Amino acid sequence: MQLCVALDLSSMEENLALVEKIKAYPIWLKVGLRSYIRDGKPFIDAIKAINPEFKIFLDLKLYDIPNTMADAAESIMSLGVDMFNVHASAGRKAMHEVMKRLEPYEKRPLVLAVTALTSFDENEFGHVYGEGIAAKADRFARDAHESGLDGVVCSAYESASIKSLTAENFVTLTPGIRPFGEDAGDQERVATIDVAHNEKVDFIVVGRPIYKAPNPAEVVERILERL
Repeated sequence: MQLCVALDLSSMEENLALVEKIKAYPIWLKVGLRSYIRDGKPFIDAIKAINPEFKIFLDLKLYDIPNTMADAAESIMSLGVDMFNVHASAGRKAMHEVMKRLEPYEKRPLVLAVTALTSFDENEFGHVYGEGIAAKADRFARDAHESGLDGVVCSAYESASIKSLTAENFVTLTPGIRPFGEDAGDQERVATIDVAHNEKVDFIVVGRPIYKAPNPAEVVERILERL
C-alpha cells in the first residue's frame, strides 16, 4: 500500500511549502481540480523541481463525450504526471476511447476510473444513480476493467469486492482515509489504515490529517510506519 498526499491548500505557495516539508519521503502527491485550475502545469513543474522522484496523481475526474475525454487524456501526456482519473459513469465507450488514444505511447500514466465519490451517502447516491453504492461501484469497476483501465477510485469498503470481481492487480485508490481516527469532515465513507489494509487497498489518499498538522512530516512518517 502506498501513500498519496492531497495538495488541497488554498494557494500554490502553501502547497509547495508543504511539499518542501515532506520532500524526503517516497510518496505520491495528488494535484486536484482546484489546484490545477488555479496553478496549472507550472505547479506540477514546481513539485518536480523540489523532488523529481515524486509521483504525481492528477485528480481531474474527466467526464465528457468520448472524443473529448480522449483528447484531454492525450493532452495530459504532456504534463509528466504518473496517474490520472476519469469518471466511470461516462461509460464504457468513453473509457475505451481514452485507453485507445493512449496506446501509441510507450510509457503512459496509470488510468483510474472514479466509481462512487466518498462524499455520497446511500440516500443521495441512490437518488442520483438509482442503485446502492456497493452494487453500482462493483458494476463501474467491471466496466473499467473490461475497458482496459488500470484500476478505480473507490472507498476502502468497496476495494476487496472490486478486486474479487476484476483482478488482484486491478488498482484501488481510496480517498477519505483518516489514519488515526480524525474527524470525517465533508466525507461520508471514511476509513482507517487498518480497514484499508484489510480491504487490500493499493493507494490511500490523505489530506487534512497531514496538511493541518503542526508537523506534517511527522504525520507522514507515522503513516508510512503503519504501511
